Amino acid sequence: MSRRIIALAAMAFAVGIVALDMAASPPDPYAAPSPIAYGSGQAQSGGFCGALPD
Repeated sequence: MSRRIIALAAMAFAVGIVALDMAASPPDPYAAPSPIAYGSGQAQSGGFCGALPD
């Protein structure tokens, strides 16, 4: 197989995953967290993988 075929297959796979995700749940910009929340008063959600346990 050539590189071109593998690259096209990988890109088609990525586009397919995004299309399936968009079809399953359309984006809601009002429910999305702000990308930069510095000083906004919003609490942090999620975790940090490198955080050590207490």
